[in-house]
Amino acid sequence: MKRLCETFLDEWKHDTGRQVLLIRGARQVGKTFAVRSHASSYEHFIEVNFEQSRQVRSFFSGDLDITTICRNLAAFYKKPVIDGKTLLFFDEIQACPDALQSLRFFYEERPGLHLIAAGSLLEFALQNITSFGVGRIRSLYLYPLSFREFLMALEEDELWDLIVEAAHSARPVDAVFHDRLLDYLRVFQLIGGMPAVVDRYRATNDLAVCQNMLDDLLRTLRDDFAKYAARLPVAKLSDVFYSVAYQAGGKFMYARAAQDTSIVSYKTALELLVQAGLVYKIHHTSARGIPLGAQIDERKFKAILLDTGIHQRLLGLELGEYLSQNRTAMINDGHLAEAFAGIAMIAGMSPRTSASLYYWHREAKASNAEIDYVISRGSSIIPVEVKSQSRGSMKSMHLFLAEGRARGGIRLSHENFSACGEIIVIPLYAAELIPSLSPDPAP
Repeated sequence: MKRLCETFLDEWKHDTGRQVLLIRGARQVGKTFAVRSHASSYEHFIEVNFEQSRQVRSFFSGDLDITTICRNLAAFYKKPVIDGKTLLFFDEIQACPDALQSLRFFYEERPGLHLIAAGSLLEFALQNITSFGVGRIRSLYLYPLSFREFLMALEEDELWDLIVEAAHSARPVDAVFHDRLLDYLRVFQLIGGMPAVVDRYRATNDLAVCQNMLDDLLRTLRDDFAKYAARLPVAKLSDVFYSVAYQAGGKFMYARAAQDTSIVSYKTALELLVQAGLVYKIHHTSARGIPLGAQIDERKFKAILLDTGIHQRLLGLELGEYLSQNRTAMINDGHLAEAFAGIAMIAGMSPRTSASLYYWHREAKASNAEIDYVISRGSSIIPVEVKSQSRGSMKSMHLFLAEGRARGGIRLSHENFSACGEIIVIPLYAAELIPSLSPDPAP
Protein backbone atom coordinates (compact mmCIF):
# COMPACT_ATOMS: atom_id res chain seq x y z
CA MET A 1 0.00 0.00 0.00
CA LYS A 2 1.18 3.47 -0.84
CA ARG A 3 1.46 6.06 1.91
CA LEU A 4 1.38 9.80 1.43
CA CYS A 5 4.57 10.09 3.45
CA GLU A 6 6.46 8.59 0.47
CA THR A 7 6.50 12.04 -1.14
CA PHE A 8 8.02 13.53 2.01
CA LEU A 9 10.64 10.75 2.13
CA ASP A 10 11.61 11.34 -1.50
CA GLU A 11 12.01 15.07 -0.87
CA TRP A 12 14.12 14.31 2.19
CA LYS A 13 16.35 11.95 0.20
CA HIS A 14 17.23 14.59 -2.39
CA ASP A 15 17.58 17.50 0.04
CA THR A 16 21.27 18.44 0.10
CA GLY A 17 20.82 19.98 3.54
CA ARG A 18 18.89 17.06 4.97
CA GLN A 19 19.02 16.15 8.61
CA VAL A 20 18.72 12.78 10.27
CA LEU A 21 15.06 11.75 9.99
CA LEU A 22 13.13 10.53 13.02
CA ILE A 23 9.76 8.91 12.29
CA ARG A 24 7.39 9.19 15.22
CA GLY A 25 4.07 7.48 15.75
CA ALA A 26 2.15 4.83 17.65
CA ARG A 27 2.85 1.14 17.29
CA GLN A 28 1.47 -0.62 14.19
CA VAL A 29 0.85 2.54 12.14
CA GLY A 30 3.27 1.49 9.37
CA LYS A 31 6.56 3.20 10.19
CA THR A 32 8.72 0.20 9.28
CA PHE A 33 6.75 -0.57 6.12
CA ALA A 34 7.11 3.01 4.89
CA VAL A 35 10.88 2.98 5.32
CA ARG A 36 11.27 -0.43 3.66
CA SER A 37 9.29 0.80 0.67
CA HIS A 38 11.46 3.91 0.46
CA ALA A 39 14.62 1.76 0.71
CA SER A 40 14.08 0.32 -2.77
CA SER A 41 15.51 3.52 -4.26
CA TYR A 42 18.96 2.97 -2.66
CA GLU A 43 21.77 0.66 -3.69
CA HIS A 44 22.19 -0.65 -0.15
CA PHE A 45 19.86 -0.92 2.81
CA ILE A 46 20.77 -1.79 6.39
CA GLU A 47 17.91 -2.26 8.84
CA VAL A 48 18.81 -2.42 12.52
CA ASN A 49 16.00 -3.49 14.85
CA PHE A 50 17.21 -2.76 18.36
CA GLU A 51 14.53 -4.91 19.99
CA GLN A 52 15.50 -7.97 17.96
CA SER A 53 19.26 -7.45 17.44
CA ARG A 54 20.45 -6.91 20.98
CA GLN A 55 24.05 -7.67 20.01
CA VAL A 56 24.15 -4.51 17.93
CA ARG A 57 23.43 -2.35 20.97
CA SER A 58 27.01 -2.88 22.11
CA PHE A 59 28.24 -0.97 19.02
CA PHE A 60 26.78 2.19 20.56
CA SER A 61 28.39 1.96 23.96
CA GLY A 62 31.37 4.08 24.92
CA ASP A 63 32.40 7.19 23.01
CA LEU A 64 29.85 6.94 20.14
CA ASP A 65 32.54 7.21 17.50
CA ILE A 66 30.57 7.28 14.24
CA THR A 67 33.37 5.89 12.08
CA THR A 68 33.70 2.86 14.33
CA ILE A 69 29.92 2.38 14.52
CA CYS A 70 29.58 2.41 10.73
CA ARG A 71 32.48 -0.02 10.32
CA ASN A 72 30.92 -2.42 12.82
CA LEU A 73 27.47 -2.21 11.21
CA ALA A 74 28.94 -2.88 7.76
CA ALA A 75 30.79 -5.93 9.04
CA PHE A 76 27.80 -7.26 11.02
CA TYR A 77 25.27 -6.94 8.18
CA LYS A 78 27.79 -7.59 5.38
CA LYS A 79 26.72 -4.48 3.51
CA PRO A 80 28.65 -1.24 2.87
CA VAL A 81 27.79 2.04 4.55
CA ILE A 82 28.36 4.56 1.75
CA ASP A 83 27.26 8.19 1.73
CA GLY A 84 24.59 8.76 -0.91
CA LYS A 85 24.16 5.06 -1.67
CA THR A 86 23.20 3.41 1.63
CA LEU A 87 20.05 3.91 3.64
CA LEU A 88 20.70 3.16 7.29
CA PHE A 89 17.55 2.45 9.27
CA PHE A 90 17.46 2.26 13.06
CA ASP A 91 14.12 0.69 14.00
CA GLU A 92 12.69 0.48 17.53
CA ILE A 93 15.45 2.87 18.49
CA GLN A 94 13.86 3.57 21.86
CA ALA A 95 15.26 0.18 22.95
CA CYS A 96 18.79 1.58 22.68
CA PRO A 97 19.04 5.07 24.23
CA ASP A 98 22.72 5.31 23.25
CA ALA A 99 21.74 4.87 19.58
CA LEU A 100 19.16 7.62 20.00
CA GLN A 101 21.85 9.83 21.50
CA SER A 102 24.14 9.08 18.54
CA LEU A 103 21.81 10.57 15.91
CA ARG A 104 23.14 14.10 16.38
CA PHE A 105 26.70 12.86 15.86
CA PHE A 106 25.74 11.09 12.63
CA TYR A 107 24.51 14.42 11.33
CA GLU A 108 27.69 16.21 12.36
CA GLU A 109 30.21 13.59 11.21
CA ARG A 110 28.43 11.85 8.29
CA PRO A 111 26.04 14.48 6.82
CA GLY A 112 26.08 12.70 3.45
CA LEU A 113 24.69 9.47 4.91
CA HIS A 114 20.96 8.80 4.66
CA LEU A 115 19.84 7.83 8.16
CA ILE A 116 16.29 7.21 9.32
CA ALA A 117 15.30 6.23 12.85
CA ALA A 118 11.88 5.12 14.04
CA GLY A 119 10.26 3.67 17.09
CA SER A 120 7.24 3.42 19.31
CA LEU A 121 7.15 5.07 22.73
CA LEU A 122 9.83 7.45 21.51
CA GLU A 123 8.51 10.31 23.60
CA PHE A 124 9.38 8.38 26.75
CA ALA A 125 12.95 7.75 25.60
CA LEU A 126 13.47 11.35 24.51
CA GLN A 127 12.61 12.60 27.99
CA ASN A 128 15.81 10.99 29.30
CA ILE A 129 18.12 12.62 26.74
CA THR A 130 19.56 15.91 27.93
CA SER A 131 20.73 17.17 24.53
CA PHE A 132 18.96 15.76 21.50
CA GLY A 133 20.50 17.92 18.80
CA VAL A 134 18.17 20.75 17.86
CA GLY A 135 18.62 21.60 14.18
CA ARG A 136 20.25 18.27 13.44
CA ILE A 137 17.20 15.99 13.49
CA ARG A 138 13.96 16.33 11.56
CA SER A 139 10.78 14.64 12.71
CA LEU A 140 8.11 12.98 10.57
CA TYR A 141 4.84 12.18 12.32
CA LEU A 142 3.04 9.11 11.00
CA TYR A 143 -0.54 8.13 11.76
CA PRO A 144 -2.88 5.32 10.69
CA LEU A 145 -4.05 5.40 7.08
CA SER A 146 -6.28 8.34 6.27
CA PHE A 147 -9.46 7.99 4.21
CA ARG A 148 -7.52 9.14 1.16
CA GLU A 149 -4.92 6.43 1.73
CA PHE A 150 -7.73 3.92 2.25
CA LEU A 151 -9.08 4.81 -1.20
CA MET A 152 -5.58 4.50 -2.62
CA ALA A 153 -5.25 1.03 -1.09
CA LEU A 154 -8.48 0.02 -2.85
CA GLU A 155 -7.22 1.54 -6.12
CA GLU A 156 -9.90 4.22 -6.04
CA ASP A 157 -7.56 7.18 -6.43
CA GLU A 158 -9.92 8.78 -8.96
CA LEU A 159 -12.58 9.18 -6.30
CA TRP A 160 -10.24 11.32 -4.24
CA ASP A 161 -9.51 13.42 -7.31
CA LEU A 162 -13.25 14.09 -7.59
CA ILE A 163 -13.33 15.19 -3.94
CA VAL A 164 -10.45 17.62 -4.45
CA GLU A 165 -12.01 19.03 -7.60
CA ALA A 166 -15.35 19.56 -5.87
CA ALA A 167 -13.73 21.19 -2.84
CA HIS A 168 -11.90 23.76 -4.95
CA SER A 169 -14.68 24.40 -7.46
CA ALA A 170 -17.47 24.68 -4.84
CA ARG A 171 -19.55 22.21 -6.87
CA PRO A 172 -21.02 18.98 -5.49
CA VAL A 173 -19.67 15.55 -6.33
CA ASP A 174 -21.91 13.67 -8.77
CA ALA A 175 -24.60 11.87 -6.77
CA VAL A 176 -23.49 8.43 -7.94
CA PHE A 177 -19.95 8.98 -6.71
CA HIS A 178 -21.14 10.74 -3.56
CA ASP A 179 -23.12 7.62 -2.60
CA ARG A 180 -20.16 5.39 -3.36
CA LEU A 181 -17.92 7.53 -1.18
CA LEU A 182 -20.43 7.34 1.66
CA ASP A 183 -20.37 3.55 1.37
CA TYR A 184 -16.58 3.53 1.54
CA LEU A 185 -16.68 5.94 4.47
CA ARG A 186 -19.01 3.64 6.38
CA VAL A 187 -16.59 0.74 5.92
CA PHE A 188 -13.62 2.91 6.87
CA GLN A 189 -15.32 4.09 10.05
CA LEU A 190 -15.84 0.44 10.95
CA ILE A 191 -12.39 -1.01 10.24
CA GLY A 192 -10.26 2.12 10.71
CA GLY A 193 -6.88 2.85 9.17
CA MET A 194 -4.42 0.52 10.90
CA PRO A 195 -2.37 -0.73 7.91
CA ALA A 196 -2.59 -4.46 8.67
CA VAL A 197 -6.38 -4.26 9.00
CA VAL A 198 -6.80 -2.29 5.76
CA ASP A 199 -4.53 -4.71 3.97
CA ARG A 200 -6.65 -7.65 5.17
CA TYR A 201 -9.85 -5.92 4.04
CA ARG A 202 -8.28 -5.24 0.66
CA ALA A 203 -7.43 -8.93 0.31
CA THR A 204 -10.62 -10.48 1.71
CA ASN A 205 -13.38 -7.83 1.74
CA ASP A 206 -14.41 -9.55 4.98
CA LEU A 207 -15.52 -7.21 7.77
CA ALA A 208 -15.72 -9.99 10.37
CA VAL A 209 -12.09 -10.96 9.76
CA CYS A 210 -11.09 -7.31 10.12
CA GLN A 211 -12.90 -7.07 13.45
CA ASN A 212 -11.00 -10.13 14.68
CA MET A 213 -7.76 -8.46 13.64
CA LEU A 214 -8.74 -5.33 15.55
CA ASP A 215 -9.37 -7.45 18.65
CA ASP A 216 -5.89 -8.95 18.27
CA LEU A 217 -4.43 -5.49 17.82
CA LEU A 218 -6.16 -4.26 20.95
CA ARG A 219 -4.66 -7.14 22.92
CA THR A 220 -1.22 -6.16 21.59
CA LEU A 221 -1.73 -2.56 22.63
CA ARG A 222 -2.90 -3.60 26.09
CA ASP A 223 0.14 -5.87 26.42
CA ASP A 224 2.25 -2.81 25.61
CA PHE A 225 0.79 -1.11 28.67
CA ALA A 226 3.05 -3.36 30.73
CA LYS A 227 5.97 -1.31 29.38
CA TYR A 228 4.59 1.63 31.35
CA ALA A 229 4.30 -0.47 34.52
CA ALA A 230 7.18 1.32 36.23
CA ARG A 231 5.25 4.55 35.86
CA LEU A 232 1.68 3.42 36.45
CA PRO A 233 -0.43 0.29 37.05
CA VAL A 234 -1.66 -1.33 33.84
CA ALA A 235 -5.28 -1.39 35.06
CA LYS A 236 -5.44 2.40 35.26
CA LEU A 237 -4.07 2.76 31.75
CA SER A 238 -6.77 0.38 30.50
CA ASP A 239 -9.47 2.28 32.40
CA VAL A 240 -8.48 5.54 30.77
CA PHE A 241 -8.04 3.98 27.32
CA TYR A 242 -11.59 2.62 27.39
CA SER A 243 -12.94 5.82 28.89
CA VAL A 244 -11.60 7.92 26.01
CA ALA A 245 -13.79 5.92 23.62
CA TYR A 246 -16.86 6.24 25.84
CA GLN A 247 -16.38 9.98 26.42
CA ALA A 248 -15.69 10.90 22.79
CA GLY A 249 -17.61 13.96 21.74
CA GLY A 250 -17.65 15.60 25.15
CA LYS A 251 -15.32 17.17 27.67
CA PHE A 252 -13.11 14.46 29.16
CA MET A 253 -13.81 13.86 32.84
CA TYR A 254 -11.25 11.94 34.89
CA ALA A 255 -13.91 11.03 37.43
CA ARG A 256 -15.70 8.93 34.80
CA ALA A 257 -12.57 6.86 34.27
CA ALA A 258 -11.44 6.60 37.90
CA GLN A 259 -12.15 3.44 39.86
CA ASP A 260 -11.03 5.01 43.12
CA THR A 261 -11.26 8.39 44.81
CA SER A 262 -7.90 9.69 43.60
CA ILE A 263 -7.71 10.96 40.01
CA VAL A 264 -4.04 12.01 40.01
CA SER A 265 -2.85 8.69 38.64
CA TYR A 266 -5.54 8.79 35.95
CA LYS A 267 -4.21 12.13 34.78
CA THR A 268 -0.79 10.53 34.49
CA ALA A 269 -2.31 7.59 32.61
CA LEU A 270 -3.89 9.86 30.02
CA GLU A 271 -0.64 11.74 29.47
CA LEU A 272 1.20 8.45 28.93
CA LEU A 273 -1.36 7.38 26.33
CA VAL A 274 -1.01 10.75 24.60
CA GLN A 275 2.77 10.39 24.56
CA ALA A 276 2.42 6.89 23.09
CA GLY A 277 0.36 8.32 20.24
CA LEU A 278 -2.74 6.32 21.15
CA VAL A 279 -4.84 9.29 22.25
CA TYR A 280 -5.17 12.84 20.93
CA LYS A 281 -6.20 15.71 23.19
CA ILE A 282 -8.34 18.54 21.85
CA HIS A 283 -7.85 21.56 24.08
CA HIS A 284 -10.38 24.28 24.71
CA THR A 285 -9.34 27.65 23.32
CA SER A 286 -10.93 31.07 23.70
CA ALA A 287 -10.28 31.54 19.95
CA ARG A 288 -9.76 35.29 20.17
CA GLY A 289 -6.74 35.31 17.92
CA ILE A 290 -3.72 33.44 16.58
CA PRO A 291 -2.08 31.26 17.80
CA LEU A 292 -4.96 29.21 19.18
CA GLY A 293 -2.58 27.28 21.42
CA ALA A 294 -1.72 30.42 23.38
CA GLN A 295 -5.32 30.66 24.62
CA ILE A 296 -5.98 27.17 25.88
CA ASP A 297 -7.36 26.12 29.24
CA GLU A 298 -5.37 23.06 30.35
CA ARG A 299 -8.26 21.92 32.54
CA LYS A 300 -10.74 21.70 29.65
CA PHE A 301 -10.21 19.27 26.84
CA LYS A 302 -11.72 16.46 24.82
CA ALA A 303 -9.94 13.24 23.90
CA ILE A 304 -10.20 10.87 20.93
CA LEU A 305 -8.46 7.63 20.03
CA LEU A 306 -6.04 7.42 17.12
CA ASP A 307 -8.27 5.15 15.03
CA THR A 308 -12.01 4.69 14.46
CA GLY A 309 -11.67 0.91 14.12
CA ILE A 310 -10.16 0.70 17.61
CA HIS A 311 -12.82 3.13 18.83
CA GLN A 312 -15.57 0.86 17.50
CA ARG A 313 -14.15 -2.32 19.01
CA LEU A 314 -13.75 -0.72 22.43
CA LEU A 315 -17.42 0.28 22.30
CA GLY A 316 -18.37 -3.31 21.42
CA LEU A 317 -20.05 -2.63 18.08
CA GLU A 318 -22.00 -5.64 16.85
CA LEU A 319 -21.41 -6.31 13.16
CA GLY A 320 -24.97 -7.54 12.63
CA GLU A 321 -26.39 -4.32 14.04
CA TYR A 322 -24.07 -2.33 11.82
CA LEU A 323 -25.03 -4.21 8.66
CA SER A 324 -28.74 -3.73 9.35
CA GLN A 325 -28.48 0.07 9.39
CA ASN A 326 -28.99 2.27 6.35
CA ARG A 327 -26.13 4.04 4.64
CA THR A 328 -26.11 7.23 6.71
CA ALA A 329 -27.11 5.89 10.12
CA MET A 330 -23.58 4.87 11.08
CA ILE A 331 -21.99 7.89 9.40
CA ASN A 332 -24.33 10.18 11.33
CA ASP A 333 -23.50 8.66 14.71
CA GLY A 334 -22.57 11.83 16.60
CA HIS A 335 -19.59 10.78 18.70
CA LEU A 336 -18.13 8.59 15.95
CA ALA A 337 -18.50 11.28 13.29
CA GLU A 338 -16.80 13.83 15.54
CA ALA A 339 -13.95 11.43 16.35
CA PHE A 340 -13.50 10.61 12.66
CA ALA A 341 -13.42 14.30 11.76
CA GLY A 342 -10.69 15.00 14.30
CA ILE A 343 -8.58 12.05 13.16
CA ALA A 344 -9.04 13.07 9.52
CA MET A 345 -8.01 16.68 10.10
CA ILE A 346 -4.90 15.54 11.96
CA ALA A 347 -4.03 13.35 8.96
CA GLY A 348 -4.45 16.38 6.70
CA MET A 349 -1.98 18.53 8.64
CA SER A 350 1.73 18.79 7.96
CA PRO A 351 3.62 15.65 9.02
CA ARG A 352 6.61 17.81 9.94
CA THR A 353 5.13 18.96 13.24
CA SER A 354 2.99 17.39 15.92
CA ALA A 355 -0.65 18.09 15.02
CA SER A 356 -2.84 20.18 17.33
CA LEU A 357 -6.61 20.47 17.47
CA TYR A 358 -8.83 22.75 19.53
CA TYR A 359 -12.48 23.26 20.32
CA TRP A 360 -14.49 26.22 21.67
CA HIS A 361 -17.41 26.71 23.98
CA ARG A 362 -18.85 29.97 25.17
CA GLU A 363 -17.34 30.93 28.49
CA ALA A 364 -20.55 32.03 30.18
CA LYS A 365 -22.84 30.52 32.77
CA ALA A 366 -25.72 28.41 31.48
CA SER A 367 -24.29 28.55 27.96
CA ASN A 368 -24.22 25.41 25.82
CA ALA A 369 -22.75 27.03 22.69
CA GLU A 370 -19.88 24.88 21.45
CA ILE A 371 -17.84 24.47 18.25
CA ASP A 372 -16.53 20.93 17.77
CA TYR A 373 -13.20 21.98 16.24
CA VAL A 374 -11.39 25.25 15.71
CA ILE A 375 -8.35 25.33 13.45
CA SER A 376 -6.13 28.09 12.11
CA ARG A 377 -5.09 28.60 8.53
CA GLY A 378 -2.61 31.41 8.00
CA SER A 379 -3.91 34.31 10.10
CA SER A 380 -7.51 33.10 9.93
CA ILE A 381 -9.56 31.08 12.42
CA ILE A 382 -11.90 28.45 10.97
CA PRO A 383 -14.69 26.93 13.11
CA VAL A 384 -15.76 23.40 12.16
CA GLU A 385 -18.99 21.79 13.31
CA VAL A 386 -19.82 18.12 12.81
CA LYS A 387 -23.56 17.65 12.29
CA SER A 388 -25.38 14.33 12.42
CA GLN A 389 -28.50 15.66 10.68
CA SER A 390 -29.11 17.27 7.30
CA ARG A 391 -30.72 20.27 8.94
CA GLY A 392 -29.82 22.11 12.09
CA SER A 393 -29.96 25.58 13.56
CA MET A 394 -26.17 25.94 13.74
CA LYS A 395 -26.74 28.33 16.65
CA SER A 396 -23.22 27.88 18.02
CA MET A 397 -21.65 28.54 14.63
CA HIS A 398 -23.71 31.68 14.02
CA LEU A 399 -22.88 32.94 17.52
CA PHE A 400 -19.17 32.32 16.94
CA LEU A 401 -19.29 34.26 13.67
CA ALA A 402 -21.44 37.04 15.12
CA GLU A 403 -18.82 37.68 17.79
CA GLY A 404 -16.29 38.36 15.01
CA ARG A 405 -14.06 35.39 15.77
CA ALA A 406 -14.08 34.22 12.13
CA ARG A 407 -15.42 35.31 8.73
CA GLY A 408 -16.84 31.94 7.77
CA GLY A 409 -17.24 28.40 9.01
CA ILE A 410 -17.42 24.77 7.91
CA ARG A 411 -20.19 22.27 8.49
CA LEU A 412 -19.26 18.57 8.20
CA SER A 413 -21.95 15.97 7.59
CA HIS A 414 -23.02 13.25 5.15
CA GLU A 415 -24.31 15.99 2.82
CA ASN A 416 -22.67 16.86 -0.49
CA PHE A 417 -20.62 20.01 -1.05
CA SER A 418 -22.76 23.14 -0.83
CA ALA A 419 -22.90 26.55 0.87
CA CYS A 420 -25.26 28.46 3.14
CA GLY A 421 -24.24 32.10 3.45
CA GLU A 422 -20.86 32.31 5.16
CA ILE A 423 -20.93 28.60 6.04
CA ILE A 424 -19.79 25.97 3.55
CA VAL A 425 -20.93 22.36 3.79
CA ILE A 426 -18.29 19.68 3.30
CA PRO A 427 -18.95 15.92 3.24
CA LEU A 428 -17.44 14.08 6.15
CA TYR A 429 -15.33 12.02 3.76
CA ALA A 430 -13.50 15.24 2.75
CA ALA A 431 -12.58 16.31 6.31
CA GLU A 432 -8.94 15.50 5.60
CA LEU A 433 -8.84 18.42 3.15
CA ILE A 434 -9.92 21.07 5.64
CA PRO A 435 -6.43 22.03 6.93
CA SER A 436 -5.31 22.77 3.34
CA LEU A 437 -8.37 24.72 2.18
CA SER A 438 -8.40 28.48 1.69
CA PRO A 439 -8.01 30.39 4.97
CA ASP A 440 -11.34 32.09 4.28
CA PRO A 441 -14.00 29.38 3.95
CA ALA A 442 -16.72 31.88 3.10
CA PRO A 443 -17.90 31.49 -0.54
